[in-house]
Amino acid sequence: MSNAYIGLDKSGSYRVYLAVTTDLVEEARRIHDTTPVATAGLGRVLTGAGIMGLMLKNQSDKLTVIFKGDGPAKQILATSFADGRVKGYIANPYVDLPLNEVGKLDVGGSLGIGELTVIKDLGLREPYVGTIALVDGEIADDLTAYYYISEQQNTAISLGVKVDTDCSVMAAGGMIIQLLPDAEEGAVDALEEMLADLPPITTLVEEAANAANGQGEEKMLSHMMERIFGQMPEAYRVDGLEFRDLRWECDCSEERLEQVLMTIGEKDLTDIIEEDGQAELVCQFCCKKYHFDKEHLERILASVKQV
Repeated sequence: MSNAYIGLDKSGSYRVYLAVTTDLVEEARRIHDTTPVATAGLGRVLTGAGIMGLMLKNQSDKLTVIFKGDGPAKQILATSFADGRVKGYIANPYVDLPLNEVGKLDVGGSLGIGELTVIKDLGLREPYVGTIALVDGEIADDLTAYYYISEQQNTAISLGVKVDTDCSVMAAGGMIIQLLPDAEEGAVDALEEMLADLPPITTLVEEAANAANGQGEEKMLSHMMERIFGQMPEAYRVDGLEFRDLRWECDCSEERLEQVLMTIGEKDLTDIIEEDGQAELVCQFCCKKYHFDKEHLERILASVKQV
């Protein structure tokens, strides 16, 4: 389980979403057996999408974030819900690149030149779709640009994943700060000053883990909020609103995979039955395998013929 904290400053100038996602990203790493650079890319996208999902108003609302480029990672996709569920995958979990020029995992190089698409399914007739060109493929800058270009929302985003020598996730987290309408100029100045001196988010997660001393992620988040915003003027300090859960959860099922088989059409389904006599489908998100024997495929084919 991972956690997030949602806060509002005393002047009503900005809202902050802060999350510790170490456990969530580690679970994704284990499921997809990712290399360090793939872990960093997928982890940042999962964290960003998870926080963005908490902004949705209704429990049934769904958000999908798709990073697609011409680099070796090809695509990173994550889907999140208002209740804190997150799932995702990277098209090439085994991508491996040298460190970039500043000695960091080269997430931007793994994606290359491409596009970011955000899809919000809010239960309306058509989902909202926004697409922009990737800024640098490092995820946080791209999401910041998306909010500014597609939603005209001034936003500051920090995302990070620190990978250990054994490839496990040492620390992961993220923060999204959004200015609200009629934000006071003093709040904007205070935020700019704070952000200029902000350490990497993974450093803050590790510091908070040491300070919390095993007392849980809520204690960690409280420590991080104080560390980040504690030096700001009193008028622009953050008041707590709520703690929220963020968790990895895939909602795949045999019934959903049956629907996938139904969409391939009568001819292709018949060919599979006659040539292979079985089919195995793997969920892209959780890598769970679903086996369909000949009798099951024939029942699906019968359903297709009735449509």
